[in-house]
Amino acid sequence: MVEEFVPGMEVEVGVLGNLPAPEASLPGQVVAHNADWYDWSSKYDEGGSELLVPPPGLTETQVERARELAVAAFVATSCEGMARADFFVREPDGEVVMNELNTIPGFTATSFYARLFAASGIGYEELLDRLIGLALERHERRRSLEY
Repeated sequence: MVEEFVPGMEVEVGVLGNLPAPEASLPGQVVAHNADWYDWSSKYDEGGSELLVPPPGLTETQVERARELAVAAFVATSCEGMARADFFVREPDGEVVMNELNTIPGFTATSFYARLFAASGIGYEELLDRLIGLALERHERRRSLEY
C-alpha cells in the first residue's frame, strides 16, 4: 500500500456505541518520545509516547470536525461497539483529513483508546461497562431477529 504524504499533525478519536448514535471522544495527539516517527518502541513501550488531549493548536472547529468525521466513518462502515479513527490535520490549510478507521483498537496499558475516553469524561470502569452493555445489546438484537 502506498499513501500520499500529508504534512501536519496526526490525531486520533475514539468512537463508542452502536448504530444509529455512537459518540466520539475528544481528539488526541500522539507524541513519540524516542523517535522521529511513531515506531514500535514509541507505540508499545511504556513511556515511549504521550497523548495530548485535546491536541495543542487545534481550533474548536477542527476538534468538532474530527469528532464528526469519526462518527460518520463509524456509521458508514456499520461498525459496532468501538473503533478509533485516525486523521491528519493538514498543515497548509488546517483541513481534517481521514487516514484510517481501526475497528479493533488496542486495549493494552499503553493504548490510547481508553485514555481518549478518560479525557472525555468516561473512566476505564465505565468504559468497560458500556462496552459490555453494547455487546449484550447487539446480541439481544440479533437473537430477536432469529425468531
